[in-house]
Amino acid sequence: MSTKPKPHPQQNHLLAALAPDVQARLFPHLELVPLPLRSLMYESGRTMRHVYFPTDAIVSLQYIMENGASTAILVVGNEGLLGISLFMGGQGTPSRSIVQSAGHAYRLPRPMVKEEFNRHGQLLLLMLRYTQALITQVAQTAVCNRHHSIDQQLCRWLLLSMDRLSHNQLTMTQEFIGNMLGVRREGVTQAALKLQQQGVISYSRGLIKVLDRDKLETLSCECYGVVKKETELLLPYLPQRQVITNVAAIPVVKLPTV
Repeated sequence: MSTKPKPHPQQNHLLAALAPDVQARLFPHLELVPLPLRSLMYESGRTMRHVYFPTDAIVSLQYIMENGASTAILVVGNEGLLGISLFMGGQGTPSRSIVQSAGHAYRLPRPMVKEEFNRHGQLLLLMLRYTQALITQVAQTAVCNRHHSIDQQLCRWLLLSMDRLSHNQLTMTQEFIGNMLGVRREGVTQAALKLQQQGVISYSRGLIKVLDRDKLETLSCECYGVVKKETELLLPYLPQRQVITNVAAIPVVKLPTV
């Protein structure tokens, strides 16, 4: 029976892209953090103390309205990091960060991030390029939420999630998906049912499995392609994905769940 490989910093593509001398300065200060499903990483308005580099987890950044309604503005996975506010001059963020797909991340204390960032070297360049990729994702999400159907939004979100995982399935309730997309659960149910009937996904007891990625890309709006193209242009260190045509022991730290 095959076993899941142990987490390693280089499973995060941004960390893996760093030169050996930069890795030698940063890796000894990394802490391995398990990220259970729906665990809260950052709360809106609170001071950030770490930057997180996911290895096999996906984190959703959600904007929370005064009435409690929420919608996801972007997703972060092994392509980059969570906590850009720390090196952009801020101390917090107006969004809430919740684990969308369980896994692990390595976290780096704020002082170490700022020290390496202020060297004006490779980490500075990679983080700024990654920030531009996130801006593209946020902007395209806003356009998609305004102009495209729930069916297309669900396809886009599934594709973005799959790009950040090494497998083809997600553990996710329809209610949670609705909260991320900012739509009613009934709308998600209907959209997921259509995809099942077309043989694109299977869905059972909170487990979504993508069966036909090509068809999923066809059914999605152009927003996914825009984000994917810009991300690959800005982050050449990412492993080549399908073209859209159709160290030492590190201590483990637990996070609270919500």
